[in-house]
Formats: sequence, structure tokens, C-alpha cells
Amino acid sequence: MAKVCILGGGFIGRFYADSLCGRRGRDSVTVVYARKEETAIRFAKDYSVPHYRTDMEEAIAHSESEFVVIALPNFLHEEAVMLCVKHQKAVLCTKPLGRTAEEALRMTKACEDAGIFAGYLEDLCYTPKFLKSVKSVEEGAIGRVLWAKSRETHPGPHADWFWDLEKAGGGAMLDLGCHCVEIARNFIGKDVLPVEVMCWADTQVKPIDAEDHAIGLVKYENGAIGQFEVSWTFRGGMDLRDEVMGTEGTIWVNSFLRTGFEMFTSGAGENYVAEKAESSSGWQFPVGDEAHELGYPTMFNDMFDAFEQGRAPRETFYDGYVVNAILDAAYASAKTKVWEPVKLPEWRGQRGLQKPSVYQEYDADHWLIKEETLPNGDKKTIVKHKKTGSITEIEVWKKS
Repeated sequence: MAKVCILGGGFIGRFYADSLCGRRGRDSVTVVYARKEETAIRFAKDYSVPHYRTDMEEAIAHSESEFVVIALPNFLHEEAVMLCVKHQKAVLCTKPLGRTAEEALRMTKACEDAGIFAGYLEDLCYTPKFLKSVKSVEEGAIGRVLWAKSRETHPGPHADWFWDLEKAGGGAMLDLGCHCVEIARNFIGKDVLPVEVMCWADTQVKPIDAEDHAIGLVKYENGAIGQFEVSWTFRGGMDLRDEVMGTEGTIWVNSFLRTGFEMFTSGAGENYVAEKAESSSGWQFPVGDEAHELGYPTMFNDMFDAFEQGRAPRETFYDGYVVNAILDAAYASAKTKVWEPVKLPEWRGQRGLQKPSVYQEYDADHWLIKEETLPNGDKKTIVKHKKTGSITEIEVWKKS
């Protein structure tokens, strides 16, 4: 049984509690910390939590705190992690791990040096569709991954600190891009070195100092490209989509907005539809089990099982550090308007990978470019001569 202390009684803390209470049947939230006493009291009442605190260190040090789950604003992550190190408590931290790679690396090394379990709560890498997609890629269903694209857009986050550049560390790119970057890393391979990033980011709608929209390309050492699209200006709910293209196939994943459950309502009944939904009337796109569809229960199962089995979880603090490093390069590129290198002084994956050749022979003298059956039944083959480089087509007419 895991005895869990949740730091943070707000939106994310409640999502975590919904996922923890009664899911595995043997885990429980035993302590909650919130900066406001009324928030802590309400949270404790709603989830039958026996202990609440408004002092973070007291909550972490509590005898009933075995696992500490950080559901706090970005600017408090490092403080909370260092207190877990001080009191030798296993720690699970929400995304992004840090505001910068420098912050994230300090947290990673502190936990490793102290020998405490540390898991990165990247929930979108635990959704049912995502896990099935990754398994298909690992089994070779789409061949070598060439391009992995992830999109997360919605009308903007739920708390004031997100909109404060100093407290959050960034805007939509840090808040949402951390999901997208890690999704692409899982598809391309976490041990493949991210080399450089090209990014456009701008503040298009919101009266804030940070970006509310961004698009980026991440180049990997093996030639693969990761792409992210993020926005706090998207209207119509929360759009979570992934697309992976390989040499032998393609995967499309729609995780949230249009999942097959559609409902029209005049507005009667409950007002909440799904996270970031903008209206409670008209055509709606509810989510059956929201926490499950967003990966939370599977994520916590993996974290607690990994701790009990003495193994690393699927998502670690080191993963959070790599994500921060990629996003640091993205922010640099958004300013310079050129490709910027990903700075990873601590890299634990492969080095020296090259883009593999996957040319297919047509015959001894030619490479195959493409074969296609035309609408009238004719067949056309396009080839390239190995020595001269000339490109020609071979037509086979359909027999009359």
C-alpha cells in the first residue's frame, strides 16, 4: 500500500486524487498540503484525507507520507523536490519538471545522489491509445520512424500563475510542449540524441509576456524529426492529437476532442463536460472516464509498481530533464529565428547515430522510387539509375 502525500489542492492535485483513491484498492492519500488553509480543509474533506498541512516541509516530513506527489506551480517544484531529498521521501513530480534544464538537472542529480525514487508524471505518455501506439512502433508495425508530430491546444490554463512568465518559466510552449516533446521522444526512441530545434513562437491573443502559440521542429541524430504544435488560443475545447510516420506505415491518434462520444444538449443538467470545454450547451464531446483517458491511473500504477519492484518507471526525472533541454533550445530558436543546438551536458543515450539507408532495389541497375496502380488499372513504376541518377518510369497497361 502506498501512503501518498499530495502537495497542492488545486486542479491537478484533484485529478491525481481522483486517480489514486480506490483505483488499485490498496493506495491512499494520507496527507495533503495546500498554501491556503481553506483549500487544504476542503480537499481533505472531499477525499477523506486524515491529515492536512499548510507548511510544505511538515507535510513531506509527516510519518504518513511515503510518496510525495508534487502538484504545485512550476516555481515551487525545486523547493519541494529538495525537501523530499532532505527527508528521504520518494517523489513524483508533475510536468514540466523544471522551468529550465538547469533546474531539472539539479533536481535529477539531487534525487539520484540521495538514492530516492523519483518519477516524472507525464500522464499523456500513459494513455491507452498512446501505449498501444508505442507498442506497435516497437514491434516494427510502421518501420523506422521518420516523423512524429504531437499537438496540444486549448483556450488556456486554469490558474493565475500559469500566465506569469517568472512563476511559470514560459507560456504555452513549456506548459503544453513538454507533453508533445516527450510523446515524440517515445516514438522516435528515448536513447536517440536530440540535436537541434527550430521554433516559431508568438503572443497572438492574450495580454501576457509569454507566448500563447508555438510550432517547433526537433531534429534527432538518426534523421528523425519531432514536431510540436501548441496553443493557448485554440477555441472549442482541448485538442490532443498525435501522428507518427514510418517507412512502412502511419499512426494517427485522437486522444480527447473527437473520440466518438458526441452529445447535443440545451444546457440542462451538470455544467462540467470535459477539461477545457468552453460551453455546456450545443454539441458536446464528453470523455467517458477522463482520468483514465488522460493516463493518470496507469501512470500511478507504473510509479508504485516500479518502486515496489526496484525498477525505474517509464518516465523518470532524467526524461523530464531532456524535455526541458529541448524546450530551452526551442525558446532560444524562437528568439534567434535559426536552428539552435540542444544542450545536454548529461546525456545517457546513444551517440554517433546516422540516418540509415532504406533504399529498395528494383533491379541490379535501379533503385525503386514508387509503384502505383492508376485509376484505369494501368501500373506505373518510377525508378532511379544507380550510376547516372536519371529517373524514368515504366508503364504496364491493363490488358483489355
